[in-house]
Amino acid sequence: MRRSLMCFAALGLMMLICWTGPEAAPEPAIGGTLPGFTRGELQRFIVGALAFKQLHTPKTGLGPIFNEASCATCHSDPIAGGSSDRIELRFGRQGDGFDPLEALGGSLLQDQAIDPACLERVPLEANIVAGRLTTPLFGSGLIDAIPDQAIVDGELEDDPDGVRGRAAVVFDVATQELRVGRFGWKCQVATLKTFAADAYVNEIGVTSGLFPHENAPNGDQVLLAQFDKRADPEDPNNIVVQRFVDYMQLLGAPRPGALSPLFVQGKQLFVSIGCAKCHTPRMMTGDSPIAALAHRNVDLYSDLLLHDMGELGDGIEQADAGATEMRTAPLWGIRFRELLLHDGRTDSIHEAILEHAGEATAVRDRYAQLPAKQRDALLRFVNSL
Repeated sequence: MRRSLMCFAALGLMMLICWTGPEAAPEPAIGGTLPGFTRGELQRFIVGALAFKQLHTPKTGLGPIFNEASCATCHSDPIAGGSSDRIELRFGRQGDGFDPLEALGGSLLQDQAIDPACLERVPLEANIVAGRLTTPLFGSGLIDAIPDQAIVDGELEDDPDGVRGRAAVVFDVATQELRVGRFGWKCQVATLKTFAADAYVNEIGVTSGLFPHENAPNGDQVLLAQFDKRADPEDPNNIVVQRFVDYMQLLGAPRPGALSPLFVQGKQLFVSIGCAKCHTPRMMTGDSPIAALAHRNVDLYSDLLLHDMGELGDGIEQADAGATEMRTAPLWGIRFRELLLHDGRTDSIHEAILEHAGEATAVRDRYAQLPAKQRDALLRFVNSL
């Protein structure tokens, strides 16, 4: 691991030596930086990438319960910052209402521990268990820079297919404000800084100034006191959290594959049957202190809204999202993903479309009724993104 970090640092140094200014920054390959960065931003990106790849130990704050010891373990396919086949579990109890069973460690299960004695398990009280696939991080800085109002403006009214969508309104820990959610399968996080700090504590078990309290194994405070040997918060000034932000903020966005006649035809069908009502091809960023993020096209193929997906919902209520509501998953970079949908139930774009329900039912049915050649063109288009 030490050798790989040294190689990555050497690569970063070579990038700095070759850098001649924003105008020289190339359009990124996947996993590279956004074009238009400054020297200082590139330096922050390199330091952030090293932190993103760091393997934590109990001495650096790992655990006592966690999912992985490094951000890059989950975000690794096809390169650091991507997705993976890692599926985590959310659980809760549905009765008169939804109970995330927070007193029993819910709703997120941390499935690893620094000692077997504090390993979490899905409690018997849970009657809802849902898988969550790792989401890719490419272009996250652009998504972060989209104004809240731009997302709200995407809400539809009186759509004949019954497509509505709504902006999730969540309390953002980093800004201490109500903001429009945009990250996570449920739009449960509004800003990249909160996203980074949330992942640090919930996935790795490292507390910060934003989230200063450890997760207790299945809510057991006695076990927590026994195995948590470091005083909280472990990153009190959010230094490492900010390094994660620096890395994700400048991580390049996926570019579509080669254009072809089938691409053009497929895109036309994608729009005409209604896929683009939710998978909005383009949004725009607003003002940003980082020039590379300001007033940029964001070709993410998502409206960043919650939609009632009926049977495709995961049954978990989280933040502002109901049990059947899910964020429109961005499609950019989909050609690099092995598994699809929130729980990774399929590796087929065709099957993923057919799993759509709720607000997407009419659009799904039109897709299913397409002649084979047209369906193939649409699938080739989506698989080129």
